[in-house]
Amino acid sequence: QVQLVESGGGLVQAGGSLRLSCSASGRTLSDYAMAWFRRAPGKEREFVAGIGRSGRSTNYADSVKGRFTISRDNAKNTVYLQMTSLKSEDTAVYYCAAAPVVFLRADQYNYWGQGTQVTVSS
Repeated sequence: QVQLVESGGGLVQAGGSLRLSCSASGRTLSDYAMAWFRRAPGKEREFVAGIGRSGRSTNYADSVKGRFTISRDNAKNTVYLQMTSLKSEDTAVYYCAAAPVVFLRADQYNYWGQGTQVTVSS
């Protein structure tokens, strides 16, 4: 099993940037594809970005393409989400998740972190 812990959330003004981190323990991170999801108040959890085991392949939700970048450092057992040009609609709890491959559906992930709150003020 792998344990995931997110960090880096906070309050930021619209147009600002934040970098989220997801640290893994228990298993080698390179055994998993990783993804970031988010849940805004009153909404379902949605896919934000995913990255393959080696880091060579990535994919993004249309709503964040060009603004967010997912990356990973397998030597540090950490995955990152660099968020720029933040908008109020990016306000949500952000979760990292692990699975054998990148899936777009949350119910296909076995391992989740506890989430970190990102609030973007307009």
